Amino acid sequence: MQTGWSNETAREIFPAMWDGFIVVLQVTVVAGLIAVLLGLLVAVVQRVGHPAAGRTVNAVMQFVRNTPLLVQVLLVWTATSLYINPDWSAFAVGSAVLGVHYASYTAESYRAGIEAIPVGQWEAATALSLPTHRVWGAVILPQMMRRSTAAVANWIIAMFKEVPTLFIIGVLEMISQAQKYQGQHYTGAVEGYTIAGLLFLAASYPVAVAMRRLENRLAKSHY
Repeated sequence: MQTGWSNETAREIFPAMWDGFIVVLQVTVVAGLIAVLLGLLVAVVQRVGHPAAGRTVNAVMQFVRNTPLLVQVLLVWTATSLYINPDWSAFAVGSAVLGVHYASYTAESYRAGIEAIPVGQWEAATALSLPTHRVWGAVILPQMMRRSTAAVANWIIAMFKEVPTLFIIGVLEMISQAQKYQGQHYTGAVEGYTIAGLLFLAASYPVAVAMRRLENRLAKSHY
């Protein structure tokens, strides 16, 4: 049984790890869309929705934000398999749970962006008797997006690094691929996990640097 690093094993396992990396990217795209759009909807409902709706949405988001992602994945996967549709794929369920989980964070970023808009902007829109959809579409959302984009992007990066959590329900991302190879060949754990870490680093670090630059640029534009 191999106990140290093997270049041959690394070369052999890399195609499977690359396949797992593609799955990570796919999950990130699907869950990211959910997080971005649902988070925006939550922020708007909390701002302009009926008070009861706002309180309900806030309670749900508090629950999601303050319970572990792993628990949520296992709970929803089990409930879906037992009570809704056992044929739903782990990819679909995992992406949805991840997206909703991070929507609870993006919603806070959007909310902060909305609250940062000067009161005079709201008062001017009211004085002009602009319809609600016009106020939000032409005045509030453009300013909010400039303030929130960097923060939301950082949450998406964080979510990208959480995708391996879905190995617990059988999503064939990189950790699952490494464990699958190890189970078949009784080796490859060190190589597989190292390759996974390097691929995550190669993908997330340049994006993180770009987001910091964007955040600095947007911060300067506010003055």
